[in-house]
Amino acid sequence: MANTIHVDVVSAEERIFAGEAEFVVLPGESGELGIYPQHTPLITRIKPGAVRIKTAAGEELVFVAGGILEVQPKGVTVLADTAIRGKDLDEAKATAAQQVAQQALQNARSDAERATVEGELANLAAQLATIRRLRSH
Repeated sequence: MANTIHVDVVSAEERIFAGEAEFVVLPGESGELGIYPQHTPLITRIKPGAVRIKTAAGEELVFVAGGILEVQPKGVTVLADTAIRGKDLDEAKATAAQQVAQQALQNARSDAERATVEGELANLAAQLATIRRLRSH
């Protein structure tokens, strides 16, 4: 029985992480998912939030803005809409973007515009939570 599973986290722009992990924890649509070696095959959507990858060297954190998780016997693939390495997250920038989005929500003129801004706010809130989790480690 293998002690690790291969993990790939990719976005439209680049491969964010590729390597062996002891386990992965990420935000599934119905709650947090924990993936260990020999996990049952699975495909599901993921919500904005932190992907925690436990490696032999420690823990990698990657913020994802949603996407798809695929689990196969020999590997885990996270196809993210947007993915940012934990060390590259910028709290001040995310907080400023959140303030701009809150102002845009107040000025929204249609339900579609409001829904778009609310999605952006949810994404920013998840990004800030990831930053805070990273700082607490």
